[in-house]
Amino acid sequence: MSMTSPSASAATEYPFATSKYNNQTKTRSMEVYAVKVEEGNPATGNKPSCGPVYRCIYAKDGLLEAPLEIESLWEIFSGSVKRYPQNQMLGRRELIDGKARDYVWQTYEEVYELALKIGSAIRECGINLGDRCGIYGSNCPEWVITMEACNSQGICYVPLYDSLGPNAVEFIINHAEVSIVFVHENNINSILKCLSKCAAHLKTIVSFRRVTDEQKRLAEAAGVSFFSWEEFVSSVNVTCEVPQKSKDDICTIMYTSGTTGEPKGVILTNRVILAEVINNEHLLQETDKVVTAEDSYFSFLPLAHVFDQTFENYCIYKGASIGFWQGDVRYLMEDIQVLKPTIFCGVPRVYDRIYSGINQRISSGGFLSKKLFQYAYDHKLRNMKKGLKQDEASPFFDRLIFNNIRQAIGGRVRIMISGAAPIPRHVEEFLRVATCSVFIQGYGLTESCSGCFTCIANVLSMMGTVGVPIKTIEAKLESVPEMGYDANSSTPQGEICLRGNTLFSGYYKRPTLTDEVLVDGWFHTGDIGEWQPNGAMKIIDRKKNIFKLSQGEYVAVEVLENTYMQCPLLTSIWVYGNSFESFLVGVVVPEKSLLEEWAKSNDVSGDFDQLCKHPKARKHIMEELNKTGQKYQLKGFEMLKSIHLEPRPFDMERDLITPTFKLKRPQLLKHFKERIDELYQEAKERKG
Repeated sequence: MSMTSPSASAATEYPFATSKYNNQTKTRSMEVYAVKVEEGNPATGNKPSCGPVYRCIYAKDGLLEAPLEIESLWEIFSGSVKRYPQNQMLGRRELIDGKARDYVWQTYEEVYELALKIGSAIRECGINLGDRCGIYGSNCPEWVITMEACNSQGICYVPLYDSLGPNAVEFIINHAEVSIVFVHENNINSILKCLSKCAAHLKTIVSFRRVTDEQKRLAEAAGVSFFSWEEFVSSVNVTCEVPQKSKDDICTIMYTSGTTGEPKGVILTNRVILAEVINNEHLLQETDKVVTAEDSYFSFLPLAHVFDQTFENYCIYKGASIGFWQGDVRYLMEDIQVLKPTIFCGVPRVYDRIYSGINQRISSGGFLSKKLFQYAYDHKLRNMKKGLKQDEASPFFDRLIFNNIRQAIGGRVRIMISGAAPIPRHVEEFLRVATCSVFIQGYGLTESCSGCFTCIANVLSMMGTVGVPIKTIEAKLESVPEMGYDANSSTPQGEICLRGNTLFSGYYKRPTLTDEVLVDGWFHTGDIGEWQPNGAMKIIDRKKNIFKLSQGEYVAVEVLENTYMQCPLLTSIWVYGNSFESFLVGVVVPEKSLLEEWAKSNDVSGDFDQLCKHPKARKHIMEELNKTGQKYQLKGFEMLKSIHLEPRPFDMERDLITPTFKLKRPQLLKHFKERIDELYQEAKERKG
């Protein structure tokens, strides 16, 4: 199996330091994880300077490619069906008398037979190789079965975000010319509301479960057929032959939610997704333990987003089990306890909730138990800093102390992966030390088919970074002079640019937008990074999220938000300023348990909503934010002069964040405009 493509410029040096790696014993005294494969370029004309090109050490002889003998994701799935026909593949909690019970499972063989039937039924609707099929709804077995049905027939599936609302759904259906949509029951009304505006393309709707007579009537009035899942499966007359597919066929068009403007359709081919799946296997094989057929994955991050989807494809490749959440965040931890997964992918907001919940339990313990926990924590952290892997750093305390924390996340988790946004350093350290599992932070975009950088398992020096380029990608920094970032300085900083085998082909029907970000074969991410001495990348800013205050100071707002998020009293923060004002204000979502604990200690009464309105609570959190700003040496104009405490987390229901929990700044301003005006007025009155 040929998996690598040698570069014309082979790796010539370890630029940051030297390294040693013993693959037999899996121990390491490694100091560097990247190699330089190409020199940088000076600024010419309108083009800024670029730093050298780097790869991770595991790809020093060539970038990883998709396997030669596999042409599509259907072959990945059908291969697993042959190897693991009776393995549990897709599971959901059974509802009995309205109460969720144990997980019930479909085997790989059962899912395979069902996917073939669904694929044939899609073909009988007149949909052929290369046509588009929409999938709309939260994670469930039917989502994956529909995806595999599309893969079987070479039909391009187009995820419709569960949180985008009717206008975006209408836009995507029309833009991608989607002729059939599979939809979760909870999203049927959203589809029906926009039918009149997208019936030119949309001809068939299939519910993941049931459909009412009234829903059928409304669809048929618009000239659209509407089937329940069972009706659609039983409509098959003949199982269609599985057509020949190619690596370069479009597998999916994934529309990015975007923080502004219309969604952009990211084109991902079979080749790109296959390479991403194989990369997961190779990196885990090099640095930890690969996923096996005995593993169980907890599916709750949106399948409509590339992060979860590519990892679920990897689990399918390995014959692992995938258990779905109920779709309600209130029962998230209960679902984890029942499933007892071994692999957990999350985003910082979820990990912060886990961290806060565990910390609350520790704080409520007695003096002796808290002292014992702190001693065990410090002991294990010291050993991990010496280079010991997390499961070797303190087996005794793992059994005595940390196993209790592991039980809080089901008791079997061995790999935790974080993406979508930077995780606060204190949360990352805690999870690395106290959960008895490998914790890996990564960085990726829809355009890079999920992860393009990843931390190396058990390497503590990568904490606070997103790690090194994956085996399919090489990276460089491009200087951004207007923001003061120099890719060739002693501390290289600049826009992260990517080249390799897991990049998108372009934005669907948007050649101008494609040309803006794909320049000379390099994808410009828009994120500002900083190379670390060990070859890892740290995300420090966003190229576009910069504005000028009235006195001329430039504010890199994401840098400030990431800095303020080091304050443990926060779960979220949005910093606001504009060119008409000389200072910044912010909206803060406090950490509920810590604010309530402070209130109790300071004789401040009221529920959480009332505490958020209390002047003393606002003053307390402002003081803590100022201390955090001073600790990290923020400039005077970067300090917040007034804040609003918001009891309700920023959510997708109010269109305040994207499905990957990124802030939607124009929408936040619209939502909090009245309060922002009041904050500026209050601050000016205090100033006199």
